[in-house]
Amino acid sequence: MTKQTSWAGLVPVDDTALYVTDTGGPGRPVIYLNGAYADQSHWRRVIDGLGDSYRHIAYDERARGKSKRSQDYSFEACLRDLDAVLAARGVQEAPILVGWSYGGVLAWHWSDRHPDRVAGVVVVDAFPVGLTGAEGAARIRKLFRRMRLFFPIASRLGLAARMSADQHADVNIELNEIAAASVPVLERATRPVRFVLATGDSLGSSGGEMDEGRKVLDPVVAANPNVRISARVASNHSKILRNDSPAVAAAVRELT
Repeated sequence: MTKQTSWAGLVPVDDTALYVTDTGGPGRPVIYLNGAYADQSHWRRVIDGLGDSYRHIAYDERARGKSKRSQDYSFEACLRDLDAVLAARGVQEAPILVGWSYGGVLAWHWSDRHPDRVAGVVVVDAFPVGLTGAEGAARIRKLFRRMRLFFPIASRLGLAARMSADQHADVNIELNEIAAASVPVLERATRPVRFVLATGDSLGSSGGEMDEGRKVLDPVVAANPNVRISARVASNHSKILRNDSPAVAAAVRELT
């Protein structure tokens, strides 16, 4: 068998192209799915912690990092992007999907659609709850419009997309609606799902609002033995990959 080597480059999909990195190697493939506006650089500590026993594949979503812009930033487009990356990199063995925030919701939905193609899912501080309806959408849009001058700088740091404030808000509004409706997806999960949860507040929340939302997982875990909490850590949502990468790596190892 020919030994795989590392690769980095653009993978075309729809009207855009995604920047993908692939360490190669014979280990179990681990696919990293970023937060809504983040690039793949946030996974470095997790990848370093897991080492070369795994094949690590990461990519920047549309208009994030080194990927190109698109006319479509929808959740369905992101699911297609995962399919395109797996096909382009010739992934045959069922991968472990590791998703942070937006990427966690993508991971459990993709696994729900393709249970025979995934070994398991690690979800990093995403949970099936969200701001919904007209009031929720207005709150989200107000927050992102207030931050509009920050986005050009943040995009260079891997913390925002090359999108307008309204486009950022559109992505977040759709995510909140999808996440809030996701309890049935997790209740019927047939593949192992491991959660690594923060406990602190983050941008746009206060007074323990996010940690209260995480409690929605308790009845899901009680009802479905495939879904477990691997760790609860002291970080907040934004800093969990930086401060608690060992807990994420440990959750991946639980699935191998």
